[in-house]
Amino acid sequence: MDVTNAIQQLRQGQKPEWPSNADSLDFANSLDNNDQIPKSHRSDFIVPTKAQLNRKTLQDDAETAAVASSPDDESIYFCGNSLGLQPKAVGEHLNAYLKTWGSIGVRGHFTNLEDSPVTPYQDMAAECARKMADIVGASPPEIVAMNTLTINLHLMMAAFYKPTEKKHKILCEWRPFPSDWYAIESQIEWHGLDPKKSMLLVEPEDGYLMTTHQILQLIDDNADELALIMLPGIQYYSGQLLDIPTITAHARKHNITIGWDLAHAAGNVELRLHDWDVDFACWCTYKYINAGAGAVAGAFVHAKHGNNEHYTGLKGWYGHDKSSRFLMDNQFVPTPGAQGFQCSNPSIVDLTCLSGSLSVFAKTSIAQLRSRSLLLTAYAEHLLTQIAARNVHNGVPALRIVTPADPQSRGAQLSVLLDEAIFEPASAALEAHGVSCDKRKPGILRVAPVPMYNTFSEVWRFMQVLEKALQGHE
Repeated sequence: MDVTNAIQQLRQGQKPEWPSNADSLDFANSLDNNDQIPKSHRSDFIVPTKAQLNRKTLQDDAETAAVASSPDDESIYFCGNSLGLQPKAVGEHLNAYLKTWGSIGVRGHFTNLEDSPVTPYQDMAAECARKMADIVGASPPEIVAMNTLTINLHLMMAAFYKPTEKKHKILCEWRPFPSDWYAIESQIEWHGLDPKKSMLLVEPEDGYLMTTHQILQLIDDNADELALIMLPGIQYYSGQLLDIPTITAHARKHNITIGWDLAHAAGNVELRLHDWDVDFACWCTYKYINAGAGAVAGAFVHAKHGNNEHYTGLKGWYGHDKSSRFLMDNQFVPTPGAQGFQCSNPSIVDLTCLSGSLSVFAKTSIAQLRSRSLLLTAYAEHLLTQIAARNVHNGVPALRIVTPADPQSRGAQLSVLLDEAIFEPASAALEAHGVSCDKRKPGILRVAPVPMYNTFSEVWRFMQVLEKALQGHE
């Protein structure tokens, strides 16, 4: 198989031809050993063993402390779309932070220790912004690492959602992640409006997927009433990647502010937020960016809003320009760019974890990761399709992939729909065999082979476990 050509086909929205032996461990291993495929950075991560997944105590013992001696001992972790694996660099960065704090105390805010991977505390948010620039396609001043995703959505909407009697609607998807729904709903209520009248929902056309044409038509039909468009880069349930540049350009055509929730897109697909002229965007860093549970989030504000003329009424001292921040004269001078949206001084522990994870991204590029991901996910799709064909009951396949078949309309995740009768038993069987693969009701297994650390042989092994789980609960 010519993998270079296969990756190019996938980048053009075409599916590659798989050889007859594709459903074999030997073929999967050949892909893992193929130098034409951007390499995995698995060695930079801590991959739990099957035994460790079942541990009940942090105390090491013969079972839970065992190092995997073969691939069969390792768990299969396809849950990076919920919580990425721990980079080894995070522990190294945290140790450096604790040593800095313990040895020089408050001086850690300003002291640059020559042999430390940790920057002075007051510079760390800006340093993380610099490291995230290529991941989201923006300049460092357009990015800020702060707060958590929902708080940042609130801050951005507080700044950019300015409803009037006529223009008051927010265009959003029919099924956003609950936290996003609550944020949008409460922002509307905060302005004394009725969410039932001010939320314009994009309904799916086939039960799961939205179309670009449908979204553009809704914008055209409601342009006079739309105050804001707030959509997901990748829809969390279906795994659909929306056409961000086309939809954004259409919003620009109607002079409508547009923001994007990139929770499932940042670190997963290639983004060009500045070039696409996105007004603002928010993302978490604990999924594909691997910064740890509840890690500090990221936000983007386009350079055209860099004078912070929008940001009035929600000021905080860390949004004050660094050059005069410590004068304490209560004369607010906003930091130009996204970092002017900061309120409190950030958690240095959280920024340290993020900095450690981003040091792994410095070893590769989002373009390389995307190329690897396209092939990795396409291989998973191919094997899942074969499983569906082999496991048909009463004319109905045991599973169905609801994520778009077009490689350009999805990221790493494939959402696999199972019949409710086998959903829970099959999920339990996967867990019992050391597989981490999250579920979203009704009936969806989210299978996410992450290009940073997952392998083709893992995809093959996962499919063996999944098919046996399905057959064991027919």
